[in-house]
Amino acid sequence: MPRKAKKIYVLDTSVIIHDHNSLMNFEDNDIAIPITVLEELDNFKKGHDTKNFEAREFTRIVDKLSVNYTLNDWIPLGNVKKSRFKIIFPNPDLKNSPEKIFDDKKGDHKILNAALELQAQEKGKLVVLVTKDINLRIKAKALKLIAEDYSTGKVTDVSDLYLGREKVDGVPPKAIKEIYEKGQLSEFKFLKDKIENNHFYILKNGKSSSLAFYNPIDNLLERVEKVNAFGIVPRNAEQAFALHAILNPNIKLVTIQGVAGTGKTMLALAGALEQRREFKQIILARPIVPLSNKDIGFLPGDIKDKINPYMEPLWDNLKFIKNQFSETDKHHKQIIEMQKNEKIVITPLAYIRGRSLSDIIFIVDEAQNLTPHEVKTIITRAGENSKIIFTGDIRQIDTPYLDEHSNGLSYLIDKVRGNKLYSHIALEKGERSELANLANELL
Repeated sequence: MPRKAKKIYVLDTSVIIHDHNSLMNFEDNDIAIPITVLEELDNFKKGHDTKNFEAREFTRIVDKLSVNYTLNDWIPLGNVKKSRFKIIFPNPDLKNSPEKIFDDKKGDHKILNAALELQAQEKGKLVVLVTKDINLRIKAKALKLIAEDYSTGKVTDVSDLYLGREKVDGVPPKAIKEIYEKGQLSEFKFLKDKIENNHFYILKNGKSSSLAFYNPIDNLLERVEKVNAFGIVPRNAEQAFALHAILNPNIKLVTIQGVAGTGKTMLALAGALEQRREFKQIILARPIVPLSNKDIGFLPGDIKDKINPYMEPLWDNLKFIKNQFSETDKHHKQIIEMQKNEKIVITPLAYIRGRSLSDIIFIVDEAQNLTPHEVKTIITRAGENSKIIFTGDIRQIDTPYLDEHSNGLSYLIDKVRGNKLYSHIALEKGERSELANLANELL
């Protein structure tokens, strides 16, 4: 069988700030980097956001690989596939130049120009532009240039994404009675092939039902009850499952996915407060996604003033829990004391970079706005006696170049499913208000 011809993939800036290691993810094919991409990365090199980190890491990789070469040469990537990379340049005299067609000399059009010039030079090879910018892909295709999204870390079918729970009908009445009376079952053949580590079940037989959880450590099916966590009581089975996972000391990593109003952050925070004695600190964090893609620098005030609007939803949840109790109640006083002593901290996600998260319960809100690499980076910070909870809605993404297939939350749910340290629950029933449910269902 003849050997498949190599392709040449042209990488856009959006791919590199999504994954600085993207150079290594194209099997044995060659990689071309337009000089304009290097210029754009230079603009990203300063700052504390993930995109700044990715830009710096990528330039270090290129610098290291090119020690004995000029970047006009094809440079070996040093991997087993023997792929190569080089820097390519736009041609100002290119016929049907994108800058002339679109009457604009912006970076995207220079990148298209360089890719088209490479296509003209490498007539025997397939040149493919790889970008996470949808509009750039469309422009490329209009110019007869093949264009693709960067697929590493992408979940193929989110409609089949793991829910963490399921309803099982026709359960023997004896089993439902036993799990109610004893709190557990050691024989559950009726589940057949539905057993999965840390998975939740609604067991039903007619009007009889029970909520259950498979404990992989003891190989038991255990009853799930609706418990009170710092004044917050689950309103439905899904919330009971989520709180059970949060409170389970054997589960170190939890994801909760659901639309607005399903109680994701509230349950995570209430469960964390309930476990305040087990951890030295509770940290709530969320990525800052500036409005209209503007940098937060345009906002008035000092850094605290700039960040506070993005953290306000987390403060709202804390205030709601605190207001379940009177000012004289010990729980109300405990929350105030925890804030004062920084036992509970609300912070932008960028501020925890480089920290080792030991003896901490760490809640990451709006996790759908993270890349797979960012999620991995956060989890690798976990030290001894740490628990990490990611919450988010994979269909409510505010970050450019991410979608429901490529965001870090979808990636995490898809990849870690079934691990004994991990549990996931999808929340679907809104509990915020009838009006919020109306918006989720009909708008």
